[in-house]
Amino acid sequence: MMYHAKARFSSTTGLEDIYIGQSHVEWKGEKLTEDAFSWQSPVVGTVYGTLLNFQEQVDALKEDFHKAPYNKPPERPVLYIKPRNTINAHLKEVAIPKEAEMVEVNGTLGVVIGKTATHVKEEDALDYVEGYTIVNDVSIPHRSFYRPAIKQKARDGFCPIGPWIVLKENVPDPDNIMIWTFKNDELIQVNSTKDLVRSIPRLIQDISEYMTLAKGDLLLVGIPHDPPTAKAGDTIRIEIDHIGSLENRFVYENVRVAGGEKV
Repeated sequence: MMYHAKARFSSTTGLEDIYIGQSHVEWKGEKLTEDAFSWQSPVVGTVYGTLLNFQEQVDALKEDFHKAPYNKPPERPVLYIKPRNTINAHLKEVAIPKEAEMVEVNGTLGVVIGKTATHVKEEDALDYVEGYTIVNDVSIPHRSFYRPAIKQKARDGFCPIGPWIVLKENVPDPDNIMIWTFKNDELIQVNSTKDLVRSIPRLIQDISEYMTLAKGDLLLVGIPHDPPTAKAGDTIRIEIDHIGSLENRFVYENVRVAGGEKV
């Protein structure tokens, strides 16, 4: 069975219609393997990350919520931005800064906004979704949630996205799909969107209540508690049901080698 998706390549300027099979990608009538393409991020809008939206993470931090500086749990979604310089793509390298021994890898579901969303009601929220993609929200390990983690989360290439956007019609229940993270082909973490504190429709409602989401923006549903780590030489693959897999190799900054361009 093949399903319809949208992708961006180095040789193209916009999103391309592709069809995904079990072992190949069909593009313009040709059947090709994934490594025949030079993938680019299928998303070019603003990337919004969400903290504290997996129940296990919230449970682990309950006591901290009642300490200074806030002294109570958050009442609204806690958001941050992965800026443009962080955007990376499928099968591209991720460079670990020289001062960091390792990085955290946060496999998560990305919700692609399909039209301007402001003051959206929960029951209508999925009407504003174009589709879904896979994201690895890479970060240098840090413990504080009380100040912007720009130095840790906003490094060049720290947000691989892709390989493609699967249209929402092909994802029957986005609030109940599995997220699998592999390191060097070994399964190291399993999560499910059924464990979200706010469902995807509720998240869109609560955010659009005070902030407009634009067509092409990407909303990350959350990051897992106790994320696994990667160091130079590791390959991380994130698989999400109904969507596919996102794979990246990690290298140190000073030994990064640029690859040749393909399709």
